[in-house]
This record gives sequence, C-alpha cells and structure tokens, in this order.
Amino acid sequence: MPTYEYICTKCGYEFEEFQSISAEPISICPKCNGRVERKISAGAGLVFKGSGFYITDYKNKENKSGSKKPSNKKSDS
Repeated sequence: MPTYEYICTKCGYEFEEFQSISAEPISICPKCNGRVERKISAGAGLVFKGSGFYITDYKNKENKSGSKKPSNKKSDS
C-alpha cells in the first residue's frame, strides 16, 4: 500500500496517510476540518537490499576467478 501526501488548503497542514490504492482520497483536514488536496509526490522509488547482483554471480561455480583454467592436457605437438 502506498503512502499519500496531503496538504490542507485552509491551514496549510501537511500530513501523510498510508492507504490502499482503491481507497477514497482523504478530503477533510484532521486539524481544522478544512479541505485537503493530495500532493503529487515522487514516491519512494526502488529500494535495493543486500549486496546486489554482479556478473560474477552467474559464472560457473568451478571457476569463480573469471579467468580460464589452464588445461592439464598436454598437446601432441
């Protein structure tokens, strides 16, 4: 559920409300009973947790260094 920001047009009180997307917007100020408007906000954006993903996360488990292993086979030449 997103957090919406509101501002009162009468007293200027700003507040946030945690509501579902389908909920009706708040229309009355909790401080003065004036009319409130929902502010346009950028939102929280993306939140990345943990160490992230790197190209080395998907390499062969036998070869984590990223370099080719030297071949143990002797060439016939």
